[in-house]
Amino acid sequence: MRQGAKYGALAGAIVVVIAAGVVLTLVTRARPSDRHPDAYLVDAGISGCGTGWSQPTAGVQTFDVTNTSIAGMEVYLQSAATKDVYLDLEALGAGTTARGQAVLGAGRYRFVCLPADADPIAGPVVTVSGPKHVAHATTGIPPVTQNDLIPASKQYGAWIESRLPVLQSETDRLASDVASGDLGRAKTDWLIAHLEYETLGAAYGAFGDADTAINGRPASGRTALDDPELTGFHKIEALLFSGAQASAIAPYTTRLGNDVAALRADFPNARIDPLDIGLRAHEILENALQFELTGKTDGGSHTDLATLDANLTGTVHALEPLRGILKTRYPDLAKTDAAIAATQHLVESFRGADGSWAPLNTLTTAQREQLDAHVDATLELLAPIAAICDVRRSAS
Repeated sequence: MRQGAKYGALAGAIVVVIAAGVVLTLVTRARPSDRHPDAYLVDAGISGCGTGWSQPTAGVQTFDVTNTSIAGMEVYLQSAATKDVYLDLEALGAGTTARGQAVLGAGRYRFVCLPADADPIAGPVVTVSGPKHVAHATTGIPPVTQNDLIPASKQYGAWIESRLPVLQSETDRLASDVASGDLGRAKTDWLIAHLEYETLGAAYGAFGDADTAINGRPASGRTALDDPELTGFHKIEALLFSGAQASAIAPYTTRLGNDVAALRADFPNARIDPLDIGLRAHEILENALQFELTGKTDGGSHTDLATLDANLTGTVHALEPLRGILKTRYPDLAKTDAAIAATQHLVESFRGADGSWAPLNTLTTAQREQLDAHVDATLELLAPIAAICDVRRSAS
């Protein structure tokens, strides 16, 4: 359970709860036996949106919301005055009941139903009576529009475009090292180029097949060394650090340089989905936890911690264009920045004075527990960002 979450134990529709400024996701489906004794039974449909909630008083509001239409539905609970969102029920299938909970002060609220292929439907305005300020009140999130995200997408795309010439020069230098037979230097330059690429994580969706060619992982049941289809950084890593001859490595470094050059040429015509940046701000580090901190991507260089460091840098760059959106919507933004910085400081403490990185398996149990705790805490803080930056349609 994410920090600050309050929701019922149900399973099948996706419930996004905004609690204390944090937006969270839970898979749920209500059964009759799960009925909360104090839950409002709310209908969400084409002909009746938000009916069933009446005469509420300030405090905890529990809703069992049923999609009465024949198609998928998304449902918001929002302020009638400001349109701030307090509860978001996503992917609510036909006939599905999802439970959500919000802590509301006095005010005017309404449900908004959003059918997949139709205009939003505003439900009746409901007045919550009682005190305006209540303990542990859910913080409403101002909706984010496509127009809010487009400038962020352009800013991030411009930064990525500025880094691709650097990446190309680094991969060209790697290819030159191998061509000259200087494999010691090639190992150093391989890491430099690979870490550069690992900072670009929020753009991988726009890279398309180029990402697989440049930084793909081996197929299931294969290693980077024996996968005949694998190219890119991980294939080169496996060859370099297994003692392969330069002649065996050269075709892969040449291809890597060509693939990066093609990406650089094609990227100005690519489009970074504005929704991807908020999502990837969390997923970059989540993937590092899954792959780097388990050693699954280690092809023999034992530089997982260096990759984690680069991923943290990539997370910072993914957040940068979103700050204008988040500063008024996410009260834990400063805490998130501090957690990223503290985690990166810890990771970099495992780097020697000569620039070499400690292999992951040399960390003590205490060091590993400390590292895992820092990464987990940072992920908790990054988790709400994708939901906050989700585009929400509004009813008139």
